Amino acid sequence: MDYKNIIDKVKNSIPRNVDGVEKIVIIGDEIERLSSQEMLVLKGKFESLLEKMIEKNASDIDIGGWGCGKFAWYRVNDRKNPEENIGEFDIIETDILLQSMFIKKQREVLYKKKNLDFSYQIDINGGYIRFRGDVYFDLNHICLNIRFISSKIRPFNDLGFHPNVSKVLNLTYEKSGLILITGVTGSGKSSTLDSIIDANNKTVDAHIIIIASPVETIHKPNRCIIRHREVGRDVESFKEGTIQALRQDPDIIVVGEMRDSDTIMTVLEVTDSGHKVFSTLHTASAVESIDRIIAECPSQEQERVRTRLADTLQCVISQKLIPGLDKKLVLAKEVMLMIPPIKAAIKNNNISEIYQMINESSDKGMITLEKDLLMLYKQNKISLENAINYANNKKRMNELLGIFN
Repeated sequence: MDYKNIIDKVKNSIPRNVDGVEKIVIIGDEIERLSSQEMLVLKGKFESLLEKMIEKNASDIDIGGWGCGKFAWYRVNDRKNPEENIGEFDIIETDILLQSMFIKKQREVLYKKKNLDFSYQIDINGGYIRFRGDVYFDLNHICLNIRFISSKIRPFNDLGFHPNVSKVLNLTYEKSGLILITGVTGSGKSSTLDSIIDANNKTVDAHIIIIASPVETIHKPNRCIIRHREVGRDVESFKEGTIQALRQDPDIIVVGEMRDSDTIMTVLEVTDSGHKVFSTLHTASAVESIDRIIAECPSQEQERVRTRLADTLQCVISQKLIPGLDKKLVLAKEVMLMIPPIKAAIKNNNISEIYQMINESSDKGMITLEKDLLMLYKQNKISLENAINYANNKKRMNELLGIFN
């Protein structure tokens, strides 16, 4: 059964007078009518792109829509380039190929929200390899970014945390509180969170519930029961998963992302009830993270949220991945631990003072991003240019480096 013949079969069933989302929906309906054998052929074609990814040691693939120009693009060593050796893909072909990877319910979410997060798994030589994907629209056509998820979990000790920070992250020493891992997309938040989960799994007898969209790393139970609940597949939303977790006897709840005010309010309530909760935010610093949480909530709730956050927040780790001199990515981080002056600053809405408190509390295990970048530069791990470019506070970075303009 030929791949191109199946693509042409679906193409020929699309009315010429339709466009946009209507055309995408019709393609989805036609895919539903394909035989299981035809679906297997499409699946094989898609998975060949993923196998090429493994072969090239690429971190990402982009394909589909107008922006890719008929090619699949692979990111290798932080550079994206088209892979011309596997041929061209016309724009309707990728509309068909990408939709064939989803069940009907997933396609319905895509049509409604114009976006779909998902996880995918392939079997290579008897071992499972996982990917995280995002499908979205590009000028009325669908396109995909899919990222390789390493099955190798970075050893916790390699993260380089101060002993005080390590204790806050471990259930043995701290039974409750909110810990945030923050950073922009691609900053390694999930990898850091996986290392923390793995460390608890190896050292504590407990029950960990992970609510994610999508689930990336699958943790094998060691000393912990570990549940993986994917939003849209195993549970309706982060909020619902967090509420339901309370009835499942958890010791640690991992909420993949605090995306909206409902999830934020729920997480704070759950943490306030005495649970240990880990979550992530798309923010670049501890101060920005605190501001974001408060600003995301309704104005009439912000005072209560500020007080609850001050009472429950234990630690904020904000991180970036910096290109290293050895061509590998290097982790740089800012770490804030909750101490009485920071708690008072949050409650009294003096959040701008927190950066200086972090700066003055290195003996307690805290560090600003700028000090961490300086250390990495002095250790010859990153360049001077990248130390400055990746700093949140460039004026402070220049002062630390002794550069004055």
